[in-house]
Amino acid sequence: MFRIKKLDIFVTRQFLLLFVGTFFICQFVLMMQFLWKLVDDLIGKGIAMDILAQFFWYMGLNLMPQAFPLAILLSSLITFGNLSESSELTAMKAAGISLMQVFRPLIIVCAFIGIGSFYFQNHVGPKATMKMAQLLVSMRQKSPELEIPEGIFYDGIPNCNLYVEKKDMDTGKLYGIMIYRMTGSYEDQAIILADSGMLQATAEKKHLLLSLWSGEWFENMRSQELGGTASVPYRRETFTQKQIVLNYDGDFNLADAGGLANKARGKSIGRLAHDRDSLIHVYDSIGRGIYNDVKRGFYSMPTMSKEDSAKAFAKAESEPFNLDTLMERMTPDRRLQAVNNTLSRVKTQEAELEFRSLITSDGDKQIREHRIEVIQKFTLALTCLIFFFIGAPLGAIIRKGGLGFPVIISVIVFIIYYILNMTLGYRMAQKGLWTIGFALSLAPCVLLPTAAFVTYKANNDSGVFNIDTYREILFRILGLRLKRNVVSKEVVIYDPNYEDDARRLQQISDDTKVYADNHHLLKAPNPIKVFFHYEPDHEIERINDELEAVIADLENSRDRYVIGYLNEYPRLSVKAHTRPFERRWMNIVAAIIVPVGLFLYLRMWSFRIRLAKDLRDIHQTNGKMIERIKEKAL
Repeated sequence: MFRIKKLDIFVTRQFLLLFVGTFFICQFVLMMQFLWKLVDDLIGKGIAMDILAQFFWYMGLNLMPQAFPLAILLSSLITFGNLSESSELTAMKAAGISLMQVFRPLIIVCAFIGIGSFYFQNHVGPKATMKMAQLLVSMRQKSPELEIPEGIFYDGIPNCNLYVEKKDMDTGKLYGIMIYRMTGSYEDQAIILADSGMLQATAEKKHLLLSLWSGEWFENMRSQELGGTASVPYRRETFTQKQIVLNYDGDFNLADAGGLANKARGKSIGRLAHDRDSLIHVYDSIGRGIYNDVKRGFYSMPTMSKEDSAKAFAKAESEPFNLDTLMERMTPDRRLQAVNNTLSRVKTQEAELEFRSLITSDGDKQIREHRIEVIQKFTLALTCLIFFFIGAPLGAIIRKGGLGFPVIISVIVFIIYYILNMTLGYRMAQKGLWTIGFALSLAPCVLLPTAAFVTYKANNDSGVFNIDTYREILFRILGLRLKRNVVSKEVVIYDPNYEDDARRLQQISDDTKVYADNHHLLKAPNPIKVFFHYEPDHEIERINDELEAVIADLENSRDRYVIGYLNEYPRLSVKAHTRPFERRWMNIVAAIIVPVGLFLYLRMWSFRIRLAKDLRDIHQTNGKMIERIKEKAL
């Protein structure tokens, strides 16, 4: 029987507190990312604050299902990162509590969040999507706020291009005005020049009143309006003061939402299934009608009536005939004419089918969008659990809390998910390039094994994300080494045996000299021995073990010169100079692949040259160390 324990309450409280905070952070980031795309449609249009507040509210509701998985990922990372960093998770494991038992209450919480996300997408999300789309269309259709710039033509007023040389910000007066006005067509364009003017909106915000002083009006005249009795190309008028009324709708009008009724994102699952079946039925009927029309067209002539075409079609269906036999009975001229007529009709039918394909392709796209939206509602809810099983184990492995490293990991995981699901899968499914099931299952199929892998590693206390391990592997690949860092010990339990160490160092110097003379490390090695007849080098391994033993003993010295000499000893690579790989078959494969084998051969030769230098350094350092030990003995 499941019982709520204090540990469950403790872990759940830690998670929920972080989940609430990270949810609002994720919601804000997603809203800013979405708002950035629409900044041109919102800025400079004088939209009232209450309209913007409604738009932001519905935008937030629409983006909540996407914020849930990201908030779970980030909060679970921080929660278990904090528990691991403070050794609380270690204490739980020491008390016999497995990691999955710690996860248990949060799995239930995330499952409820996923169910809530699904319910939200199915009931609240569609209404919020429709409202947001209606407000967005209305804001795009709204006329921009009247703000006349200086020195450039302004086209925000319908049928006008307005140029202002200078503007007085205190009085609102305009100077050096030039207006290009076109009310109907290019035949009645007008150019208005004025020294100064004033532009004001009417009380109902439906028109603009333009007051001009000291100017001229040039306007083309329509010759047809004069009955053709006179030819007046333009009219010129000089004025001292003139007022012009311009059409300008400055109010916000809510657009009709009827055109948005077919949006798949604005429907629940029940309505999506119903409308999808209706669309399939309608476009299947259209497709059958097109097929029958085209089929009848092949058995009719342009001069035939509909009745004759129907009879010819029925006869062709009931009485099969052989086209080759008919062609053989024709004269060559009739045969050529029949071929040309057929080619002409085929090209006509092809053009007509291309035109009709626009209708059917639009229907296919709508049907795909309805299917995609149904699957998306389930996958978004499932992602809540997947992200938990990625975030929580990663937090336990990485052992870093706070908003630093967990944010980086969360962003990387979410970017991978976004690319696989939205950028790649959704668009490929929408365009019909991939099947819907494959495209939308791409992200879960990648993230589910990842979640299972990190959960398994965290449950087994694996060091898969141990930075030191990867740094060591990288150093081995690049052939890099860390220098010795021997420091004086504050507490020394026993002193080194200097006499024995000096004797052993002298023996090591003799052995290194003999080894260097016998192995000729500076010469190129035999490729056959390297790749096919490898023999282990036990002698250098013995020398290295003996040297490390002496160094370990001398680390207990209080003499600063001895400690300094110890840091001059190089770290020997005892295998890299013998062969590229440990396994024989890998060396053989590398030799067969010539470019790879050549690179590995040269790399191994460089290790031999480095070993020769290391042996000389050891010999020189041994000499200095022995001299220092003799001085201490005196």
